[in-house]
Order: sequence, then structure tokens, then C-alpha cells
Amino acid sequence: MIYWKGAHAFSSFILHPFNDMRHTLSIVVADQPGELSRIVGLFSARGFNIETLSVGQTTDPAWSRVTIVTRGDDRTIEQIVKQCSRLARVRVVLDVTMQPHIEREMALIDVEATPGAARQELLNLVAVFRAKVVDISPTGMIIEASGNKEKVEAFIDLLRPMGVRDVTRTGCIAIGRLSTVENSRPGAEENEFAQAANST
Repeated sequence: MIYWKGAHAFSSFILHPFNDMRHTLSIVVADQPGELSRIVGLFSARGFNIETLSVGQTTDPAWSRVTIVTRGDDRTIEQIVKQCSRLARVRVVLDVTMQPHIEREMALIDVEATPGAARQELLNLVAVFRAKVVDISPTGMIIEASGNKEKVEAFIDLLRPMGVRDVTRTGCIAIGRLSTVENSRPGAEENEFAQAANST
């Protein structure tokens, strides 16, 4: 559901601790100093935890797209979306959770990888998950992995026994699908990390 600026005022709401479903919100806001802090302040003032937050330019340099992942029941999320849409210089707010969309995030993972069998096992996992090595040293590798949240987390979990030294993640970004087909290869990513898990 999309809420444009100028939505009607509404009363205060009470946060419900149950049925806290994961929601992905896409917010188009003016690319000006202080705009992001106002959006984050709106969430924190109402007790909403932001799991991930990503910001980047849109096709118009004057506007940025903020992607926020948070949790809450449908009613409270709907209300915070309405209130966010009322902020000055916010053009549109979209809760993409229940609409056909694509979510991705990227991670850079620093892993121990000494030459020999351990390094080859690591490279096998990189191939299965369609990740790639972006840096290498005699004792380790930095691997770039992208996909949905579950795929990235599954990959990191499989790397932990090898010695994960550091992880940097972008957080979620999302865009609406062009077609109503959920996936050209249903369960493709899930099958990839299931295959990797069974082979370890």
C-alpha cells in the first residue's frame, strides 16, 4: 500500500508485542542534510527497532531511496508508514512486504584461508553460493556474497567453522517486480544453500 504526502492526520497508537512480522519499507526522501535523521527519529520515538537501513540515490539526484527493515504488527506498521509519509520532503512511502518484490543484500566476509584443503573447501562454498573472492592473502580471503537475507546468513553460518574474522553487510534493498511471477526458478537460492549445507 502506498501513502502519498498529505495523508489525513490520525491519533496516537499503541505498539503491540505480538504478531511482529518483518516489514520492508521503501521511502523516497529529498537528498538533503538531516532528512535521514528525521526518519530514524520517527521510528525510535515510537519504540521501533530498525534491523537494517540502506540509503542511495534514485534516478533523480534530488531524491534518495531509504530502505528500512523493521518488525511490528500490520496495524502499527500501517500507522507509522502514514506518519512517515506526512514528514516534509518525503515524497512516497511504500510497504513492499506484501507485494511482489525483490530483496537483496551484500556482505563482505573476511575468512581465514590457509593454503591447502581448507582453502579449497572455502572456494567450493564460494562456487556453490555464486559468491566471489575480492581479496586474498597467504592467510585469508575476503569474499563478496549477495542474495536475500536467508541466503547471506546461511553462507556466513557455513563459513564460521572456518574462521570468520569480520563481516560487513549492506542491509536490505528492495524493488518491485516487473512481472507477477514470484521467481523464474522457484526456490533457487534456497536450493543453493541447502545443497551446500548437505555437502558439509
